[in-house]
Amino acid sequence: MQLITVNLDRCVGCQNCERACAFAQAGDFNVKNSNIRVGVYPEERCCLPLTCFQCEDAPCMEICPAGAITRTRESNAVQINAQKCVGCKMCMLACPFGNIHFDAEKHVSQKCDLCGGDPQCIKFCVSRALEFVDVQDAYAFKRFSARSKLKGSV
Repeated sequence: MQLITVNLDRCVGCQNCERACAFAQAGDFNVKNSNIRVGVYPEERCCLPLTCFQCEDAPCMEICPAGAITRTRESNAVQINAQKCVGCKMCMLACPFGNIHFDAEKHVSQKCDLCGGDPQCIKFCVSRALEFVDVQDAYAFKRFSARSKLKGSV
């Protein structure tokens, strides 16, 4: 299984990822239609793109009363079927990362579905801060990164 990872040292907060996602999902460049959100934290001068972590044991999938949230066979991504979604927002409450959003006009929840295995946000990231990597590679990188930081602080 693959997921989107973020290199915070590279993100410049340009919002190209949001625009690419909005266009792929809704056919426009309105970042409100994006399933990836870029938060800017000026105190630390840090830009943080956030998207669904595609949890192995996805709490949103477990709690959905309509069975609208499933895992795709192609990319193994957790996705929301808009036709089945009843708009109860239980998945939003269950997501421990706050990465599910509600479209008030369509009355459905929405989240990153990895664009069917070809995430558009990554293609348009000018600083190459976003990567589409195997889950095991992502975990190995995080462990290496954490070890490096610990060694540097001792």
